[in-house]
Amino acid sequence: MSTPATERTNLLGLSRPALESFVAQLGSRPFRARQLMNWIYKRGTGEFAAMSDLARDFRARLAAHAEVRPPEIVRVQRSADGTVKWLLRADASQAFEMVFIPEPDRGTLCISSQVGCALDCSFCATAQQGFNRNLTTAEIVGQVWLAALELARGAASADPAAPAPAAAAGERRVTNVVLMGMGEPLANFRNVVPALEILLDDFGFDLSRRRVTLSTSGLVPQIYRLAEVSNVALAVSLHAPDDALRNELVPINRKHPIGELLPACWHYLDEQNGRSVTFEYVMLDGVNDSPAQARAVARLLKGHPAKVNLIPFNPFPGTRYTRSPAPVIQRFRDELLQRGVLATVRRTRGEDIDAACGQLAGRVIDRTTVRLGNKVIGVAVQP
Repeated sequence: MSTPATERTNLLGLSRPALESFVAQLGSRPFRARQLMNWIYKRGTGEFAAMSDLARDFRARLAAHAEVRPPEIVRVQRSADGTVKWLLRADASQAFEMVFIPEPDRGTLCISSQVGCALDCSFCATAQQGFNRNLTTAEIVGQVWLAALELARGAASADPAAPAPAAAAGERRVTNVVLMGMGEPLANFRNVVPALEILLDDFGFDLSRRRVTLSTSGLVPQIYRLAEVSNVALAVSLHAPDDALRNELVPINRKHPIGELLPACWHYLDEQNGRSVTFEYVMLDGVNDSPAQARAVARLLKGHPAKVNLIPFNPFPGTRYTRSPAPVIQRFRDELLQRGVLATVRRTRGEDIDAACGQLAGRVIDRTTVRLGNKVIGVAVQP
């Protein structure tokens, strides 16, 4: 009688060294791990019976002790601009989201690292959902595996005679992965780092380190730790030029203020020979969007390898914020550019299905932490 599926090891959660150890426990040699990764990630196959270059008895042992199980799809929504959002099941009551953004020269997948988020950024819909739990490595990697499979199926089933959607005529495969979905990736360090390894591994998804971006609200100790073990691109949620305002917008700033955050960012680049850090800055009307605040941001970043991504605020139910007008955003960008700081304005995508930046909400029912508020010192970070 085979081992129950609930007790099987999900291979999507194993980095190459961990997979080599696993196949050794099954009595096989390390090269079998590379063969498995080739089938799983290069060919998108999760059925062991189809892995024809593996010995039959080894496939039988795999079927008894292992599985390739991505998250279950609850709902799929497609935007008029070609963006796709999946609601994925974490368990009977919890759900999280991932988003695919097609562009003519790339396909960016935005994935989640937690069910909800405990960091309580005041302008983010995810933070208002509260926090339930960390996603496992298999659930993080499984998002990318599932999206690649779903996009390939969609391309294969599309009617070639039918006109392509406006923004879907370009890239329909995952070329870039950003950990900018639900949750704070560095608060789930233990599961996120192996997932990054699989994304970069030659036998995994084989993505360039410049095509994988981790976005953090500013957990300074974990940025230093990340510099020791990974070399993906780094994006940091700045959103304000001074501590007083950032304390309000990004409460973790009360524990790790800007004066600690920026040196950690420059250290990360030094250790990983990175080109630049991207600083995300959501544009909130009358809050953080004045020319004087732009000049203050420029003073913080000038002379350092930094670029600023200005994000038009995306509203959600119950928010007290509104989006800065387009001329105000352009003026802010121009102030930065005039002072030698590279700045771009992010194009809003998927707004009609609540898939734009800051809108991901998933379904968080059992909230172990609802609001961070003043309890910053007690933020739980998985080692």
